[in-house]
Amino acid sequence: MGARARLRRVSDVKDLVRRFLLEVRSGDFPERAVDFMAPVVLAHQVVSEAPVTVERSPANYAAHVGEMLDAYGRFSFRLDELLADGARVYARWTQVGTDQDASDGREPTGRPVTEVASAVYRVEDGFIVEYWIQIDRAGLAAQLGA
Repeated sequence: MGARARLRRVSDVKDLVRRFLLEVRSGDFPERAVDFMAPVVLAHQVVSEAPVTVERSPANYAAHVGEMLDAYGRFSFRLDELLADGARVYARWTQVGTDQDASDGREPTGRPVTEVASAVYRVEDGFIVEYWIQIDRAGLAAQLGA
């Protein structure tokens, strides 16, 4: 068994998620997703009217972070809260970037955009294997003038 399989203490699980968020999700080192994520991660998009679960790989997640960088530029990322209970870690963060995305057919505003989001991550054998994410989509839409 490798070092990852020895992650048993809640503090170790919490630290793994903290590092994932601050290194990968922050946009600093998306390519490091492979160090934190299992080969297949169930990503539950918690949306009231249309919940969906997608399978993410580390490469797919790194590309997803790249899409966020395209849409919001080099954004700031602040981890606001991190709580752990066994193999599950709750995280809440604030991300601030600049509206640079024209992919939805509208002209980018160049104005600051703040995203507030939270997720619960489940860690197994030292890797994130599943997460449930909620993003303030209404707040984002209002900022983008949608």
